[in-house]
Formats: sequence, structure tokens, C-alpha cells
Amino acid sequence: MYPEALVHPMRQELVRLGVEELRDAAAVDAALEQSREGTTLAIVNSVCGCAAANARPAVAMVVHGDVRPDRMVTVFAGQDREATERLRQHLAGIPPSSPFMALLRDGDPVFVLERRHIEGRSASAIAADLTAAFERFCGPAASGGDGAVERPADPPAAAGTPPTFRSIL
Repeated sequence: MYPEALVHPMRQELVRLGVEELRDAAAVDAALEQSREGTTLAIVNSVCGCAAANARPAVAMVVHGDVRPDRMVTVFAGQDREATERLRQHLAGIPPSSPFMALLRDGDPVFVLERRHIEGRSASAIAADLTAAFERFCGPAASGGDGAVERPADPPAAAGTPPTFRSIL
């Protein structure tokens, strides 16, 4: 685990945006019980560069939009291990990654952004993915989806680059 003094500013980036921080399993259970009605954005925060440069800034871009989830919660991977593990238990079948975001509607995940959808992409591209998901699943004009968990398409690798390379666009 990293020293709390190092992690605290990273936690506060989301807390200042109105995201509720969940530090233990009981808090996760309570928050996910509340998520059985309405919509919840669950964020797995991290100390990695893609969380700092891409994930948290993307959240900052969308939290004040016209259409957004009813609530937003976060756990911190590698720091609040019990809380992170409990959130992942509630999202069974979705591979664990960090950073990570899941939009839940009436308690069920309907949209996820895994690390592979965050790393190497711009905050504005991630914010666009979140905005599209919010418009589809949150608010009065929301649709229910088809029951499958949606994910953004993986950006294609540029010719001649390794398959792990992702465009920043």
C-alpha cells in the first residue's frame, strides 16, 4: 500500500466532485443496496498514471452534465482492499481492473469502462463514452438496454504498432 499522504490528493479529486468514497465492505454493501433503484456510477480509483491523466479528469468533465447518474461512488484499488474486493464481488463476471468504471441501473451493470478502455485514451474520449452511457441509461429518456453489459469498442491499433498500443484520441 502507498502512504496515505500520497494517496489522499488522488482520493480528494473525486470526493470534491461529489463522488462518495467507500472505504470498507459494509459501505460498499450499503451503497450497492441503494443502487437497486436508479443509477450509480461505481469507480475504482488508482494511483496509476491513466487514472490521473485520463479517468479522474474524465469524471470531472461529466459530473455536471445535464444527464448523469443518481449517485456516484468510488473505492481505491490497492488502498481500500476490502472495499475494492467487495465491489468486484458485486460485479461478478466482469474482469477486475483499475482504474475502472461501471454504470449500474437498478443494481445491475449496464456499461463498463475497463482499464483497456481508459489507458492510452484522452480524458475527453472517455468523457464522451460516459456521456453517451449516461444519456442511454440515466434520466427520463433512458432506455433499458438489452440486458448485456455494454463497453466501448477497443480502439484499433495503428499499422505496425504492438497490439497493446492505444491511440490517445
